[in-house]
Amino acid sequence: MHDLILHHYPTSPFAEKARLLLGFKDLAWRSVQIPPVMPKPDLTALTGGYRKTPVLQIGADIYCDTALIARRLEAHQARPALLPDDRSFAIATFAQWADSVVFQHAVSLVFQPESIAVRFSKASPEFLQTFVADRSKLFSGGQATRMPAEQAKHQWPVLMARLQAQLQAGGGEFLFGEASLADIAMAHPLWFLRGTPVTSPLVDDYPAVASWLDRVLAIGHGNAEPMSSEDAVEVARQASPAALPDDTTSDPNGFVAGQAVAISAVDYGVEAVEGELLFAGVEALILRREDPRAGIVHVHFPRLGFRLEAR
Repeated sequence: MHDLILHHYPTSPFAEKARLLLGFKDLAWRSVQIPPVMPKPDLTALTGGYRKTPVLQIGADIYCDTALIARRLEAHQARPALLPDDRSFAIATFAQWADSVVFQHAVSLVFQPESIAVRFSKASPEFLQTFVADRSKLFSGGQATRMPAEQAKHQWPVLMARLQAQLQAGGGEFLFGEASLADIAMAHPLWFLRGTPVTSPLVDDYPAVASWLDRVLAIGHGNAEPMSSEDAVEVARQASPAALPDDTTSDPNGFVAGQAVAISAVDYGVEAVEGELLFAGVEALILRREDPRAGIVHVHFPRLGFRLEAR
């Protein structure tokens, strides 16, 4: 069995989500540190151009987007359950809301000028210029829009009130009774806000929320060992992709296995990945690519939040 390899960088909120997912399952994994800005040549060799962080690699299979990574880890190790059968719909729906609506608010608040000045106080002017240019490209061309900070501040008490009400309904320890994907998905944007004293009061001024967040973050990151990005590419080159899932779903738009397609996110980071469509299931899409360095890889995407187009 191949190692779990996470391609990430320390300050990415969605990477923190993935690290907590691995910790929730108490898994051993290999940690590949990637640049926070493009170019990312070793990661591109594996993904074909998908640029969001993080990415999970298992041999020659590459999993994009944390929603799909969560489901892959659930298949890898069933217990403890991220998506318990009796609450799977409610938890998955809540997690999607946290990853989109709550995260959108957090980004607006984190990237307001007062917060940026603190967050990047030790960064060089050259890096800051590069970072701003990279993030402008990241959010260009997709459906996501930057919420004005004033609007995010205006609406933030609503989100915190709803979170506190759900904690109370769940018994106070975790959102749906026992810890689940819902807690981890909600935790990472709040972890992001805690990154500077400018935005941390948006979490810590709500004691029940702050205590809950501490419990979620205490889950930890599992057992990580470092790996170089070059070694991760070599792992893919020497491996063979896993067998395709057993799913006979017909694609609603008529896409079929063997077709040349492009897959891209619809919100931000919309650079398309091109290849041969191998599988279009209920939850996931699988693309076959061949790279001069990584060899034949299967790149996995969730159906939700992604666009499939003919090439």
